[in-house]
Amino acid sequence: MKHLFYCIILFSWINIPGVSIAQSTDILLLKPDLTSGKPLMAVLNERSSHREFSEKDLTREQLSGLLWAACGINRAETGKRTAPSAMNWQDVQVYVFLKSGIYLYNEKDHKLILIVEGDHRVAAGKQDFVATAPVNLVYVSDYSRMTKASEEDMEFYSGINTGFISQNVYLYCASENLNTVVRAYVDREALHKLMGLKPEQHVVAGQTVGNRP
Repeated sequence: MKHLFYCIILFSWINIPGVSIAQSTDILLLKPDLTSGKPLMAVLNERSSHREFSEKDLTREQLSGLLWAACGINRAETGKRTAPSAMNWQDVQVYVFLKSGIYLYNEKDHKLILIVEGDHRVAAGKQDFVATAPVNLVYVSDYSRMTKASEEDMEFYSGINTGFISQNVYLYCASENLNTVVRAYVDREALHKLMGLKPEQHVVAGQTVGNRP
């Protein structure tokens, strides 16, 4: 019985290569490899949108690098991110739809916080490929962070700040030979309810990421 207990503990610490997590828990991401990838000019040359995705899971390394590239902390002393935002509001938050659940990317701790358990990828967008692609990102702007901005300006800035993040995702995907496409065709009202968002939080857009078929 003691041996069985130790086997269970050992298994729980095994680094599973993909991100199809069986248990519903927060996910501590790996430290990004800042020496990996292709040169910037090559990545810009290869940046493109694709709507075909393998159902194969991303590796933990890929998911970690993807989210850090999107809006991870690159200056620990100031808490500033890889993507700029007006007035450093950092209003845009990244929600991640995986097979195991919906997660919020906590860039300060570089981890995924479980928000809703279960496979809800089909709700992340209205195109057919969304339901089977391994990763869907949903960008949510928190208007309460935009101090001293008018409502009209809030909508403007949320779009710009989302664009910065989605472009970072595009460049990371080009560097790692992954496919991606940003999507505005989402049911914002349904997502707002599913994700348990506050009134001041607004769904801006989605982005699908996966291996090439």
